[in-house]
Amino acid sequence: MPNQTELTAQRPQAPAAPLSRASESESESGMRPPVDVFEDADGLTLLADLPGVSKERLNVRVERDTLIVEGDVQITLPDQMQAVYADIRSTHYQRRFALSDELETERIEASLKDGVLTVRIPKRAETKPRRIEVRTA
Repeated sequence: MPNQTELTAQRPQAPAAPLSRASESESESGMRPPVDVFEDADGLTLLADLPGVSKERLNVRVERDTLIVEGDVQITLPDQMQAVYADIRSTHYQRRFALSDELETERIEASLKDGVLTVRIPKRAETKPRRIEVRTA
């Protein structure tokens, strides 16, 4: 099974837990793009560096409780040119994240700009902290 990193929405009072990896076997099927993960009160944001990946060659999906990010870099040569030697080759990026049940996977949003994929995963409303008003008697 490819490498998975666990994402959990931490409660505000809980200490931040590092992301965990399941194994190092993912490098066999693709390169691991660097990813930054940020959390706020409303959810998680992932920023993945995918240089050279176009929207058409990007696949972001959820399978059960796993977020999968895959992308291919394709180097196209101008017409009537043939590569005799190339230091650059096509690259396949792949990254998997185990998602906590505190996250609302049906509302995940993703955008790609300048080689950076931004994925926003909102928290379920019932898991968000809420302020309780105290009344005087």
